[in-house]
Amino acid sequence: MKLRYIALLVALFVFILKANAQDTTNTSYGDGLLNLVAKDSSWSVKFAPRIQFRALSTWDHNGEQYTKPDQKFLIRRARLKFDGFAYSPKLKYKIELGLSSRDISGGNQFTSDAPRYILDAVLMWNFYENFELWAGQTKLPGNLERIVSSGNLQLINRSLLNRDFNVDRDLGIQLHHKIKFSEKIILREKFALSQGEGRNITSGNLGGHQYTGRLELFPFGDFTNGTEYVQSDLKREQTPKLMIGAAYDYNDNAVKTRSNQGSYMQTSTGFYETDISTVFVDAMFKYKGFSFMGEFSNRDADNPIATEVDGSVALDEDGNPTNDVVLVGNALNLQAGYLFKNNYELAGRFTSLSFDEITKTQNQEQYTIGISKYIVGHKLKVQSDFSYNTVENEKGPLAFRIGFDLHF
Repeated sequence: MKLRYIALLVALFVFILKANAQDTTNTSYGDGLLNLVAKDSSWSVKFAPRIQFRALSTWDHNGEQYTKPDQKFLIRRARLKFDGFAYSPKLKYKIELGLSSRDISGGNQFTSDAPRYILDAVLMWNFYENFELWAGQTKLPGNLERIVSSGNLQLINRSLLNRDFNVDRDLGIQLHHKIKFSEKIILREKFALSQGEGRNITSGNLGGHQYTGRLELFPFGDFTNGTEYVQSDLKREQTPKLMIGAAYDYNDNAVKTRSNQGSYMQTSTGFYETDISTVFVDAMFKYKGFSFMGEFSNRDADNPIATEVDGSVALDEDGNPTNDVVLVGNALNLQAGYLFKNNYELAGRFTSLSFDEITKTQNQEQYTIGISKYIVGHKLKVQSDFSYNTVENEKGPLAFRIGFDLHF
């Protein structure tokens, strides 16, 4: 088996050498490792690998003092991305595969016990004027921070709000539309109908379906090169640019603790189902190197505690429910940064999580400050940040992170 892999690597290396000897590409770093268009313009493909390396140190607080640091190195993301068009420029596609342990983790009987390699596999058809129909697996039009690619983040990683409240990726169809009321005022509408249990599910739908809608208003016109989904003002907008967004997600008869995310809720007779709704309100602002992003989210459920058929709930010795519980509550995330002319950026973030008492999850606040050096924008950068946490208004963990991103 090892000999076969070595032979394949040698063959690939020889192929690349021959290709380089025969041709020199005109593309620059950041435009993709491979960027081809058919001679008859019937298809195109861009191939862009990406790597994210992280080093982390964390200090827990035991109520009296901080403990010794827990340290680790991590390949946070290692991905292969393909996109382009097929048959017509109006029919676009995107495929993104994850190779790191964090990318492919979560396989279980609902994914045929297979690693979750596929992140995105979606077709996007501009079938009429400003209407696009999407079909496949991709991000749902939920909160702004989740829609922003992990390669375009202002700090090392996304916030705690995104960790606990986002609706991430799912399988289904989406309809996107854009209305231009004037040269400046633009409205975008997005709607998704999805399976409701997350990505790479092969077992079929256990509960109901998931419905997600998002509206985005641009009162001052488009961002330069469509960078409303890019954190940091790398384009140095010469006039103020603002996007105001609102999204609503309704998961009918959801079977997971965080809508289409989290763990499955089970009882002695099968899966527990309840309707879960999540609301997001967010904004992105940029002007002359300054950027700001704000998000608020709220999740609620009809009956958040998984109950048995007879309505009973198992309790521990303290009278607390031991059944699975939907993570209901609110979250606020505010972050801002300023990009200096030498391409260094200072950024700060405040995140607050407030959960309903029934979830038995501790409320938390996090304060983060970070510095980034953009060598080739987000395509090649070095970042570092430091976070201080409070848990139920008491001292919580400290975290220091440093890493680099390399994206072709």
